[in-house]
Amino acid sequence: MPGPHSDLARLRAALTVFFALDGFIFAGWVVRIPAIKEQTGASPSTLGLALLGVSAGAVVTMILTGRLCRRFGNHQVTVACAVLLSFSVALPPLTHSALALGAVLLVFGAAYGGINVAFNSAAVELVAALRRPIMPSFHAAFSLGGMIGAGLGALVAGALSPTRHLLGLTLTGLLVTALAAPTLLRRRPPGPPQAAEPPRPPEPTTGGRPTASTPPRPRPDRRTRALVAVFGLIALCTAYGEGALADWGALHLEQDLDASPGVAAIGYSCFALAMTLGRLSGTVLLERLGRTRTVVAGGATAAAGMLLGSLAPSLWAALFGFAVAGLGLANLFPVAVERAGALAGPSGVAVASTLGYGGMLLGPPVIGFMADWFSLPAALTSVAALAAIAALIGFATRRATAQ
Repeated sequence: MPGPHSDLARLRAALTVFFALDGFIFAGWVVRIPAIKEQTGASPSTLGLALLGVSAGAVVTMILTGRLCRRFGNHQVTVACAVLLSFSVALPPLTHSALALGAVLLVFGAAYGGINVAFNSAAVELVAALRRPIMPSFHAAFSLGGMIGAGLGALVAGALSPTRHLLGLTLTGLLVTALAAPTLLRRRPPGPPQAAEPPRPPEPTTGGRPTASTPPRPRPDRRTRALVAVFGLIALCTAYGEGALADWGALHLEQDLDASPGVAAIGYSCFALAMTLGRLSGTVLLERLGRTRTVVAGGATAAAGMLLGSLAPSLWAALFGFAVAGLGLANLFPVAVERAGALAGPSGVAVASTLGYGGMLLGPPVIGFMADWFSLPAALTSVAALAAIAALIGFATRRATAQ
């Protein structure tokens, strides 16, 4: 009969699979956006409005998913959203207008936002049970899944139509969900280790759904809500940089540093790879430095890297700056979400995730306006400014958030 450590290891593996699947499916959709644009005949502006469907669906669902997780359990909501995400990614190629595309992307965004809150909430419970800061490893799986999804999409783009490619993602998602879901559905979410108590009669396994023996989390007080908002601001500062570099990094290298399109595309790859490596080493870093020092050092490192990346006069210095920024930002979002969840459960994860996703939405348009007013290199320094603000917030709240 497997022991508690074996059960926790299986839960960790299953959650890691869902994080990776989320990144894989989302990246697979993103690389087919140009083909979908051509199919629908959308102009750049109408395509931008249609793509807002993903954002709108995600933000609205993130706000509601905390309640769903409390009602049905994090594990059940994770599996349900994985199924919806897998089905909905096949819908965009079936549309022939920007309006229809926006409508189906609302569904896709809802599934994407819901699974992010649900599996982050489940991961927070596992972190508490293991008493190890393993949250970055889950987000590293998301990054790795995204890199694989984008790479595979680039390989098959010339051979498969968007319809066949995204249908393949649907089948892959459903298969992976079918294999990983039983581990979540058959096991209750773990609780933190407790002092020895008199033995109790065995309780039914509900796969994560609250039971009478699992009392509901008390409503967060004002101080707790304020701390959750603080961690949400750190998540926002981090995600702002990710969104800005994804949309504007390559253009900066090509326009301001005369890089070829192929070399310019390497810029975001350097950033993403560095962020993945930073998250893979995040658990060791958190165990040695603690959360506050990790946030402060990460924010300061990202600020220095982005100042170099945006203002460097040479291409290779800018690429190095992007990589340094990725290392610095790598663990800020996982730490912020984990601490918000530890304080307020799924509701805390929902607040931090919503603010973080809002930062990812805010970054690209803000950079665009600032580039018009000043210049693109100057606009990209706002990423450094927000990374520095995240470090200052971490330092200023070090006593209030120490646990």
